[in-house]
Amino acid sequence: MRISKFMVALASTAVLVAACSSSATPAPSVAPSVAPSVAPSVAPSVAPSEAPTPVPSVAPSPSPAKAFKACQVSDTGGIDDKGFNANAWKGMQDAAAALGIEVKFLESKAATDYERNLQQFIDEKCDMITTVGFLLGDATKKFAEANPLTEFAIVDYSYDPKIQNVSGLIFQTDEAAMLAGYLAAGMSKSGKIGTFGGINIPPVTIFMNGLAAGINYYNQQNGTKVKLLGWDPTAKAGKGDGLFTGDFSDKDKGKQVALSLIQEGADIIVPVAGPVGLGAAAAVQENKDNGVMLIGVDTDQFVLAPEYGDVTLTSILKRIDNAVSNAVKASYDNTFQGGVANNTLANDGVGLAPYHDFESAVPAALTTAIDALKAKIISGEVKVSDYLAPK
Repeated sequence: MRISKFMVALASTAVLVAACSSSATPAPSVAPSVAPSVAPSVAPSVAPSEAPTPVPSVAPSPSPAKAFKACQVSDTGGIDDKGFNANAWKGMQDAAAALGIEVKFLESKAATDYERNLQQFIDEKCDMITTVGFLLGDATKKFAEANPLTEFAIVDYSYDPKIQNVSGLIFQTDEAAMLAGYLAAGMSKSGKIGTFGGINIPPVTIFMNGLAAGINYYNQQNGTKVKLLGWDPTAKAGKGDGLFTGDFSDKDKGKQVALSLIQEGADIIVPVAGPVGLGAAAAVQENKDNGVMLIGVDTDQFVLAPEYGDVTLTSILKRIDNAVSNAVKASYDNTFQGGVANNTLANDGVGLAPYHDFESAVPAALTTAIDALKAKIISGEVKVSDYLAPK
């Protein structure tokens, strides 16, 4: 049943009035295995110094059953970051191919672009809007509450209480990262693993927590003392502390931090920093003759950054593409539900990429142990939070 534009306008106006009269903003809730400690901080909306970069809409392929336009606002890492944003856009493209709908994105150059881009998509009457990243939490909440007839999905964020027209796409990447930590501990010759993040926010540190848990679990199971450099989950009263470049774009910083970790003896580097991680990959490649290897995050880095395939042991997969595609399909099919969509090892929302060039280098016994650990995490017998500190 169609709702007249007049009724839509009345509904939107009523929500705006209600939003303006409310002074309290409920605290957002992120759902990693370890409770996050960092509150989101999004800069107030001001006119950006540089206009956001639009990309032409993707033309639908099959004939859609109905006209539908799904739109996406990227984070500041860039839509072609070979990771986080690129993976989210792939989810939109997958939905376009499956449903024959129109999809479009706007790239955010800075946090000040978030609200501008959202407003542009509201003005374009997008049926569904996806926002990519924790830092868009405040802006997404504002526009979702002001536009209750538009459905939203946001990556790496959820709301408590839930917003009826927002689906929070949450990923238990610490579960997959625990497998990667076990693998890294079993493959390291130096007994030192190095990691660093882009920005100290829960969607970044959740990877680092899982990595630490996997190393600690390996040490307990094998009587070893492999160390993690760059992150301590137990520091600062359990809030964690470690290395961060402060952004997701400066590849030179990533290279320098990776080189410092290699100089400390780390022979496996795990950057959790979007495009910054490509700088770390370059540092690893320069030291491959010394046996240094890379573990990527978000997507299969061997596939998306093949120039570093010869040093990429594996990647910690965060299936943002599947989660975004499913959210768009739900909106299109009128089965959309607000709340939290949790992606785990059990539902293949996270996982490990193949070992590719290192397939023959990973001992069969290590692969078997990782498979056993995966089964225990899925069953609940092993919990990431129980292994954040050495046993």
